[in-house]
Amino acid sequence: MNLLDNYDVRNLDNLDLLAQQVVEGFIIGLHKSPFHGFSVEFAEHRLYNPGESTKDIDWKVYARTDRMYVKRFEEETNLRCQIVVDASSSMYFPEMDMSGEQPLNKLGFSALAAASLMNLLQKQRDAFGLTIFDDKVREHTVCKSSTSHYRLLLTYLQKLIDEPERNKTTSAAQALHEIADSIHKRSMVVIFSDMFEQSSDTQALFNALQHLKHAKHEVILFHTVDKRLEMDFEYENRPYLFIDIETGEQLRLQPNQVKEHYVKQLQEFKKALQLKCLQYQVDFVEADIRKGFRPILQSWLVKRSKMKV
Repeated sequence: MNLLDNYDVRNLDNLDLLAQQVVEGFIIGLHKSPFHGFSVEFAEHRLYNPGESTKDIDWKVYARTDRMYVKRFEEETNLRCQIVVDASSSMYFPEMDMSGEQPLNKLGFSALAAASLMNLLQKQRDAFGLTIFDDKVREHTVCKSSTSHYRLLLTYLQKLIDEPERNKTTSAAQALHEIADSIHKRSMVVIFSDMFEQSSDTQALFNALQHLKHAKHEVILFHTVDKRLEMDFEYENRPYLFIDIETGEQLRLQPNQVKEHYVKQLQEFKKALQLKCLQYQVDFVEADIRKGFRPILQSWLVKRSKMKV
């Protein structure tokens, strides 16, 4: 079974099912990976008590003994993971089409990646919370590991997909400052954002990342972009009407008129962001929405394996 990637996704009507498919494909592929033992450690068996959940029954033991035993586990760590999703209007780029060429926009990609991480965290009995922001924090939950909590967070993500909004600006810096102050100390913070602020003050954004690290949080930034269109500006050289979906501002031009300057500016911004992440020991991961979810899960897994309580 191959890991489901975003080109296999034609709709996001069932985030839970899709997240399970992503995670199951990833776990099956782990035997080819150097990362083993990332889940909680098996401790011992005990007899199954009628009426309790059957999910931890060891069916291989049952086949040998004709008796039901349940696997007991030891927690490796009390990990708390706050998943942060940028829901500003720029994250709804590119607009979904029916051609199947690009089935997911940045928000859909981030929502499914977040749901997949939550699914994996729950399998490991780790606690997770969700923060959604645009120009301010819209949803913010504490970290829990229960199934009801998982399903509640899925409804928040599903709502973002089902009810896209234009003209929602971004204030990532303000949101990250709030998160740094409000979550449990030494949490893991996983951010999905294009980091495109309306403000030209990029230092404010860098200060917010520094604040997270100063508060002793482990931080992974998934820089969520459409690399071909946003970073490399790969358009046919014909007239286009470009519309800023955060402000509604319109500009008609041919891409070659601005491509060199545009790409240079984006590269400088990305380089500065990467350097600051390196300086602050924030893990920077380029999350190109035209690629699959394995880099996201694997990057998280590497960080998870290094996490100290």
